[in-house]
Amino acid sequence: MPELPEVEVLRRSLEPRLVGRRVERVEGLAPALREPLARRPLAALAGRRFVALGRRAKYLLADLEGGRTLVVHLGMSGRLTLVPGGSPREVHEHLAFHLDSGERLRLRDPRRFGLAYAAPTAALASDPHLAHLGVEPLSPEFDGARLAAAAAGRRGPVKSFLLDGRAIAGVGNIYACEALFRAGIRPDRSVARLAPARWERLAGALVEVLEEAIRAGGTTLNDFADGAGREGLFQVALSVYGRTGEPCPRCGRPVRRRELAGRGTYDCPGCQR
Repeated sequence: MPELPEVEVLRRSLEPRLVGRRVERVEGLAPALREPLARRPLAALAGRRFVALGRRAKYLLADLEGGRTLVVHLGMSGRLTLVPGGSPREVHEHLAFHLDSGERLRLRDPRRFGLAYAAPTAALASDPHLAHLGVEPLSPEFDGARLAAAAAGRRGPVKSFLLDGRAIAGVGNIYACEALFRAGIRPDRSVARLAPARWERLAGALVEVLEEAIRAGGTTLNDFADGAGREGLFQVALSVYGRTGEPCPRCGRPVRRRELAGRGTYDCPGCQR
């Protein structure tokens, strides 16, 4: 599933090409994604220009004229790309915005776990998909103290805590594993046993790995591509995720994989104690 860096890469790749463009026609091509497209009519976006692109956690937020926002979640396999209007329709192309530039913004999602709907811009803070989300890890207020405060009263594994979007917005399995490796913290260590210094180390490692992933264009393991169809390159820099049995880049011990709360978890038994 695309995580925070991939959605931020998508935002940055689309913003200069979309802002100022007018939607001439909206074409719904699928009966349903995660939610039926007909439940949140998108045709009302026709005639409006894009004015800004933002992001909240793993959601892309495209503001249009008239106080409406297109909210997109890529699900497990979604791609949102801008292509020439005459490009052949792709298999699993479920939604298309035809623009005044002659281009087509298309959402392709083979597994149909994605989401696209229009919402009032002024009401996004209370939108049921967004209202529960926690602190943004790339925001100025994010630090070890904020992490520790969000974990107060909990006793579960620190990796499960990182994946809880109600505490930290947008962090998924890949970057949780990588941040814990950089911080030297076992994924199954209880949040109740982390000292302030370790929270600071973890916060710094998380910001570091997210920013590096964004600069590399994100991580493409299966489906992700940016708005121009370019795949990410951060997968070549992963230290532990997906590296089962390979030598740890720090100590040389084999990276291990195990299940933690139902998720494949990768760590180094030598460096993460």
